[in-house]
Amino acid sequence: MPPTDATANAGFAPGTEIGIKTSPSAREDRGHAARHPAADAGADIEDTLDLRLPDEFRAFFANDIGTEPSGTASSGAEHAGAEDTGIGAERSLNTGIGVPASAVPKDTDLLGEVADWGPVSTSAGVLHLVPVRIERDLSIISRWMNDPAVTAFWGLAGSQNATEEHLHSQLHGDGRSVPCMGLLEGTPMSYWEIYRADLDPLARHYPARPHDIGVHLLIGGLGDRGRGLGGTLLRAVADLALDNRPACARIVAEPDIRNTPSVAAFLTAGFRFSVEIELPVKRAALMIKDRSLRHLL
Repeated sequence: MPPTDATANAGFAPGTEIGIKTSPSAREDRGHAARHPAADAGADIEDTLDLRLPDEFRAFFANDIGTEPSGTASSGAEHAGAEDTGIGAERSLNTGIGVPASAVPKDTDLLGEVADWGPVSTSAGVLHLVPVRIERDLSIISRWMNDPAVTAFWGLAGSQNATEEHLHSQLHGDGRSVPCMGLLEGTPMSYWEIYRADLDPLARHYPARPHDIGVHLLIGGLGDRGRGLGGTLLRAVADLALDNRPACARIVAEPDIRNTPSVAAFLTAGFRFSVEIELPVKRAALMIKDRSLRHLL
């Protein structure tokens, strides 16, 4: 998970952590790791069911490491972002790999065409997620990352090189994470990372289910913060993901537990607090939006 936390109201991305993204220096080694004890201790029964990976990925694991995978979420490696940089420094684990890259065929449909999900109408206007183009978007994203209110959570401050490397790793990866600009009424105002949380390093730290999708959000402009836009936009994007990815039963995020505005935005968007989890660069609140509860919360 690259950047850590995408706080919707404070201008950070929920990390992933769901939305958490870790800077290149914070990426975790590829491989397998046991599920974090905090997830087992605090997760409710519902969150510990259906932990088997799809047969296709079990086969990929077996081919890649020469052993039979356990079939549980612990077989996946972590994801910044997100999410999101949502880890400790609000960096996401996205740039770290949950499932080895060699285990995911290039023609595997991991997220589909995110650009085709929108536009979508919200109470704040029409939102459209547009996949990032470095030559067009790098300067504005880098400027947002150097905002003092954002730096502590995303960890991508400094020259444009760090931001460019972070974006490049996703744009030229295997498709498990898609960085997007959020256009509200045609104006760029937010940065998003939509990623496969079950194939991300984040999966080492919670009972992941196949096809879990993670979200990282950064509200860029000062004028757009503190207005409640985070909850509104997060709800819209989570619903878009559920509408366009039928196999996905829930959307997850992992904002820094200290990032109160971010946690509040996820709650407003219909996410529920599941458990606190310890990530490499932060202690995060695991937030979950269930398909079955989307019209009730």
